[in-house]
Formats: sequence, structure tokens, C-alpha cells
Amino acid sequence: MLNKKVVAMLATEFIGTALLTLTVLAVKGSAIGIAYFIALAIGLALAGLTFLINGEWIGQFNPALSIGLWTVKKIKTLDMIFNILFQFLGAIAAGQLYSFVINNKGVTSGGKYSSHILIAEALGAFTFVLIYSVVVYKKLQGSSAAIASGIALSAGIFVASIGSNALINPAIAIGVKSFTWSTYVLGPVIGAVIAINLYSFLYTERVATARANSRVSSKSSSSSKSKK
Repeated sequence: MLNKKVVAMLATEFIGTALLTLTVLAVKGSAIGIAYFIALAIGLALAGLTFLINGEWIGQFNPALSIGLWTVKKIKTLDMIFNILFQFLGAIAAGQLYSFVINNKGVTSGGKYSSHILIAEALGAFTFVLIYSVVVYKKLQGSSAAIASGIALSAGIFVASIGSNALINPAIAIGVKSFTWSTYVLGPVIGAVIAINLYSFLYTERVATARANSRVSSKSSSSSKSKK
């Protein structure tokens, strides 16, 4: 049964992915439509969305990230499925809205398989999710989470721009009519899954140890104060 939090989560995934898609379309269609400005704009957009959620749940807005989080058991299977569904719906709605506003059907920039695009998208998603994993595992909130998320996405897009349209998001790819299963879907998913599992393998024990040490230090400090 749907409760208010679930409805809010799915609505946020829909609206957030739609806003990111519109940001990409708006900047790409402007006079400054180059990868650097797109990276900056979408990074700021993600930072704003993350700040909006403010730690209530893990905002994803990207099917590749949702799948990555699911592989390390940070979200449930049903949550992943519905999140991805609403991400795609949001991106499609944004693409249709953009086409309607500028009064054209849009230009399809997808195509056949290209190893260059696949690798570029995988590298970009890997960079994004590896940095974003800090937000997930260290449970950053508020401005810290917003800044980290924005930097992560901007960095990922910069990296992906070496050989692709620098989308690193299958939902946005369908929204901007650059959807190709073998490149703009597979690439980000591969990169995201490798990145978050690598972070989990390399760093989670350190994060847990740091938290335990912090708790011990806090208790010791409190004990010392009470004795005084």
C-alpha cells in the first residue's frame, strides 16, 4: 500500500529526472551548449535536488545509479523497479514538453553501437557513482550531500564528454532522443555497478571503523566531562 513517503519518493524521482533532462536540453539547445556548461548546469541542478530531499532518502534520478545501489543492497528490488519506471517517465515527459515548447519533434541523436561511446559513458558513470558513493555510505545530508552530488555529476559528465554526448543517464538519454541500448544504456549501467561495488569493497570497512572510533571518542569525552 502506498504511503505518503513512497508517493513523495516516486514523485521526486519523476520530477527530478524531468528537471535534469530539461536542463540538458535547454543548455544543449543554447549558444553555450558545450560539455563544460552542460556539466556545470546539471551538476548545480542535482545539487539543488539533493538539498531539497535533505537526507529523507537516497535521491537517484538515474536508472544506472538505481541499479548500482540495488547491487549493494542499499535499495530494495521493488523500490529500484518503481524508481527506474518513474525516472524514465519523467525524462520522456520532459522531452515531450521541450519539443512542444520549441515547436518541433526533436532530433534523434542515437544510432548504432560504438565502442567509443560505450566506454566514454561507462567511464563517466563510473566517475559519477564512485564520488557519489561517499554520499551514500557516509550518509551525508544537507549542503554537504548537495555539494558532493553536484561535483560528482559534473565530474562524470566532463569525463564522458571525451567520446559521447555525455549523458551517463539512460533516462535522460531517452528524453533527449539519444537512446541506444548498446551505448547510452549499457555504458552507464556498467560504470555505475562497477563503481559502487568497488567503493563498497575498498572503503566501507574504513567508514564503519571511523564511525565506531568516533562513537568511542564521543563517549569517552562525555564520560570525562561527567566525572569533572
